[in-house]
Amino acid sequence: MHRRLPIVPPRLYARICAVALGLLVLIVFTGAGVRLTGSGLGCPTWPECHGAVIQTQLSTHGAIEYGNRLLTGVVAIGAVLAFLTAFLRRPFRRDLAILAALMPLGVAGQAVLGGMAVLYGLAPGWVMGHFLLSMAILAGAVTLAWRSSHEPTGDVTASRPVVLATRALVPLAAWVLFLGTVTTASGPHPGSAGTGQVVSRLHFEGGHTLVWMIHWHGRFSTLLGLSAVATWFLARRHGAPSSLRRPLTVLCGLLAAQGVVGFIQYETGLPSEVVWIHVVLATCTWLSVLWSVAAAGRLEPLTAAAGGRTVRASSARWPSSVQQPRSPSPRPAPRTPASGS
Repeated sequence: MHRRLPIVPPRLYARICAVALGLLVLIVFTGAGVRLTGSGLGCPTWPECHGAVIQTQLSTHGAIEYGNRLLTGVVAIGAVLAFLTAFLRRPFRRDLAILAALMPLGVAGQAVLGGMAVLYGLAPGWVMGHFLLSMAILAGAVTLAWRSSHEPTGDVTASRPVVLATRALVPLAAWVLFLGTVTTASGPHPGSAGTGQVVSRLHFEGGHTLVWMIHWHGRFSTLLGLSAVATWFLARRHGAPSSLRRPLTVLCGLLAAQGVVGFIQYETGLPSEVVWIHVVLATCTWLSVLWSVAAAGRLEPLTAAAGGRTVRASSARWPSSVQQPRSPSPRPAPRTPASGS
């Protein structure tokens, strides 16, 4: 008699996805710690460390880098588990299976990019790509965690302008993250301070590259903050539910905290501890942007246009300023004269 495969209920699968998301966030925090402690080349080879996959005798910086590699294995287990259990979930949902399939692929790509960064001596391009791929994986993980805890419905959560404004925050936040990686790649924390290796830095503006990037990063961060506040007021004006206003409020608070931390680290000469807090806040800010987009829900479709104004699908009645067209009444058929006999 064949044993049946276990069935994963929706609530359990949502918890598995939440754990996988938490592990992916954790590896970002620890990866930033590896770099800011100068332990990026604590294991100068990859995938082994000092010639062996299993190591028990390492220096402090080697142990930090090696520990982060071991944690990557735990993250991979969480991603694979989310993928496999997507096919055991009942009722089965194809969208969850597709999103879950991206998780182990993303973790594998993250491990390869991390290894290439080590093999190429922490070259800025590889390190930047490693962090940005982590942010892309988080986008997929947040989407998976949100969808796994919400059944698909045809309901519209917020009005069309609010949804569009919330979604517009994503490319702006991604651009700010990219500028942040360029700024860090121009700064004094290449990730090799603890091991003494010399790592190249970005210098496209000569000796003023770091200051130039800090200013541009700050300008676009300010734009993101103002856009988030404007979106919050727009959501309030349109009567958006608290499920959307809450993540927007968190986003505004995190951006304000980012501004304060950024100012402190600039005035104090970029100490590694404060820079680590800045990276943590940047990751949480990205998560709050993704949370806001998920909470905003689907975009309300457009179905008709009348008098130059757009009419939404949820409008059961025509606007009062536009009169509903009526079908023309049928004309009476002409009478035929009675023929005389």
